[in-house]
Amino acid sequence: MPVRIPIREILPYAVFVGVLSLLVMYFVSTEQSAVALFDGAVVHELVHDARHLLGFPCH
Repeated sequence: MPVRIPIREILPYAVFVGVLSLLVMYFVSTEQSAVALFDGAVVHELVHDARHLLGFPCH
């Protein structure tokens, strides 16, 4: 018999994972392209291969 987990117990973790996922997608997809929060190309170089793996152009 499966264990029931109330939504109220899962919700904080789901929100945290959702916000973290959006933050990661921002850095992989947008940072150092059209919009940049940080100067230089450090962030771009750190996520460069992930950009190509996920199909985001960067050149």
